[in-house]
Amino acid sequence: MILRRDRAMTAVLIMLDVAFHAGRSGTVSAADIAERSNLARRGIEPLLQALSRTGLLESIRGPRGGYRLGRPRRDISLVDIIAAVTQDDQNPEDGPQGPLFSKVIEPSWKLFDKELTAQMKKTSLDDLVKKAETSGLKRPLSEPITFSI
Repeated sequence: MILRRDRAMTAVLIMLDVAFHAGRSGTVSAADIAERSNLARRGIEPLLQALSRTGLLESIRGPRGGYRLGRPRRDISLVDIIAAVTQDDQNPEDGPQGPLFSKVIEPSWKLFDKELTAQMKKTSLDDLVKKAETSGLKRPLSEPITFSI
């Protein structure tokens, strides 16, 4: 699971955005995720679909629809997120070959990959939400406060 920085990091950002902004019962629209992340909505739609297909996100239709977590955030590891969006990237024929690659680079890369995967299995979406909170980011109120006289 060598990380493709663009897809993998964007998928983690999407999941963190939903976990941070939607809370337990709310939803987050694709447009809001795109705006907060400074990404094109069209560019994140395939990732949202992949995350929904694997059950990490739940898509809610309707005027108050959007996306919410498909499982508790403590039960979603970074490996789960990355696997959901990179499962189609596993084509060994794409890329370098030759003796230097097969005898030196590939074994080293597999070791790095194994170590990184082990660390990412230990890191949950809940860990990232807590890190966001301790870094000073404020979670939105679940419902806006309204007053009437």
